Amino acid sequence: MAITTAEKKKFLQKGAEQVDEGLPGWFGTFADMMTLLFAFFVLLAAMSTIDPVKYQEMADSMGKSVGKKIKIDNQAMSLAEIKKVTQEMVDEMEADPQTGEKPVEVTTGPKGVTISISSDISFGSGSAATKPQILEILKKLVPTIQKSYFQVAVEGHTDSKKTSGRVAERYPTNWELSSARASSVVRVLKNLGVKPTRLQAVGFADNVPRDRSTMELITEELIKKYNSTKVQRDRNRRVEITFLAPHGGPVGKSSKKTENTN
Repeated sequence: MAITTAEKKKFLQKGAEQVDEGLPGWFGTFADMMTLLFAFFVLLAAMSTIDPVKYQEMADSMGKSVGKKIKIDNQAMSLAEIKKVTQEMVDEMEADPQTGEKPVEVTTGPKGVTISISSDISFGSGSAATKPQILEILKKLVPTIQKSYFQVAVEGHTDSKKTSGRVAERYPTNWELSSARASSVVRVLKNLGVKPTRLQAVGFADNVPRDRSTMELITEELIKKYNSTKVQRDRNRRVEITFLAPHGGPVGKSSKKTENTN
């Protein structure tokens, strides 16, 4: 049975009245779009890695805006504070007159705060004996280590050139050399008063080039790529000291303490 024109007008008028009584017609589309955006950002968050230092800096910044500072756990120093102190130490150092770069660099990432020290001021060629320059740096780092509760990992890294001659007799490969250098730094830190239970020593040989992206898969081709010039090889020879972020969360355990900064 066909609908008459009068019935059609009556039906449309009734529908318009129902829309006026409820939410606007566009609201349903807007709600769907917001739901999709929310799902998209949740997916991005699940795929990303959190930089615990930047997380702490953001928390401190938000706390200052309301007159309070969020203190995570009961540690004397947060990762953000460790970054600030170590960066100030680096800023006071003089740059290499040839390269214009400083021998020490502070970076942050999912692991925590990392202090990279060039092997040129750390060890002699093919040696694991520490130089006086790195001893001075380690002495400055010890108070920061003692004022925090984070585990400290010392990593030894080399370039891709193989050991040879007398060096190879003592260190057959870069694995032994990098491990010995990391152990030497740990030994110095222990002698300077750092508790051995706080320290880890790891050797990576040439398998973690300094300038590689964290998204790049480590392969023989990648190692060769980042060791193709003298500048790259010089940068790869280093010791890294990392204040490790706790595994339980981005900045610490679940307990919190709030301090007034007013």
